[in-house]
Amino acid sequence: MRIERFDMERTQCLYENEVRYNLSESGVLPMTMREIFGEGGDPASLHDLRLKYPAANGSEILRERIGKFYGATADNVTVVNGGSEANYVACWALLDRTHRAACMIPNYLQTRGLARAYGGGADPYRLVERSDGPAGRRWGLDVASLERAVTRRTRMIVVTNPNNPTGAVLNEEEMDAIVRAARRAGAWILADEIYRGAEAEGGTSPTFWGRYERTLVTGGLSKAFGLPGLRIGWIVGPEAMIRRLHAYHDYLTLTPTFLSERLAAIVMEPRKRDAVLERTRGIIRRNLPVLEEWIRGHGDALSWIRPRAGAIAVVRYGMPIAPATLFNRLRIERSVLITPGAHFGFGRYIRIGYGYDLDQLREGLACIDPVLQTARAPRSRAAKARAARRRPLRRIASGASS
Repeated sequence: MRIERFDMERTQCLYENEVRYNLSESGVLPMTMREIFGEGGDPASLHDLRLKYPAANGSEILRERIGKFYGATADNVTVVNGGSEANYVACWALLDRTHRAACMIPNYLQTRGLARAYGGGADPYRLVERSDGPAGRRWGLDVASLERAVTRRTRMIVVTNPNNPTGAVLNEEEMDAIVRAARRAGAWILADEIYRGAEAEGGTSPTFWGRYERTLVTGGLSKAFGLPGLRIGWIVGPEAMIRRLHAYHDYLTLTPTFLSERLAAIVMEPRKRDAVLERTRGIIRRNLPVLEEWIRGHGDALSWIRPRAGAIAVVRYGMPIAPATLFNRLRIERSVLITPGAHFGFGRYIRIGYGYDLDQLREGLACIDPVLQTARAPRSRAAKARAARRRPLRRIASGASS
């Protein structure tokens, strides 16, 4: 089996610790141990624990608390090491060379790479920019592309909701369209909901769990919960499928880590969980206006659709510079790391993470400005040259007509 290069993750691994301003981060400022335990908590309670193997699928109390986040039971949950491992296990278990996957684009392209490696290929369906009436513009599901992508060979429909990189949230009609397509093909829905709970507006995003019997939901503590270092992820699904997935996890990391599993159980206690998500939303809602003001300050050179969830936004740029060139100039000249749209399957966009330190965000955005200004200049010179070439033609045409 050959697997394609995962450009986004490989690039971040190479450069995220070499730049001063890492605006490629897609979560919020990580929590501290003090915040996990809170007032009156006792970190010393961990001191006498023996660091044994934990339960392979996660402790019953952790699985029960994760299940409550979706309206599921402990038997519907298995715990793994991060959301990435959750997606990996699901794709490995469900796909073979006779199967294809319908993959949402733009997206975190891990699942597309896995579908190409383990399955018979990946067929794209798309989110597109569209008007949403008085509410303005939004990223919405292109139902026609979904219907083209889902065929009798489709084994899995991959959804990321809330979406990475756009921050879009599907509405009820769009979720129903995905369920109908899955039911028609007898396919599974693999719903990556790792940003659920990180809303810039409104309450907790709706889940795909409970809408269709062949649904697997993946999630974890890395994004909405601000705990990427714990590497705790999970899969929620029908009991029989969860038991089947255990056999695949046995060939990978076997169990979650002991201390991470204990800390995760604290975080997923319902009252604590709600407080953690409120912290996340507070960070997002405080920082997002800074990014919005910066985009507005660039006039028609930059445009965006305001994200509804996640500490990430995609920004369209109108300058004649290739995404890879823009990425490299920012990294090398300004020590700023962003993520080019090509890493998510689309064109002249960049993804900016805004969920970390507010001063760092402001400084990082200011460092981008000089590169954008020089990128605009060639376009202006080219426009003047085209105008100069057109003027004589208009005079000649005018003289001929008289």
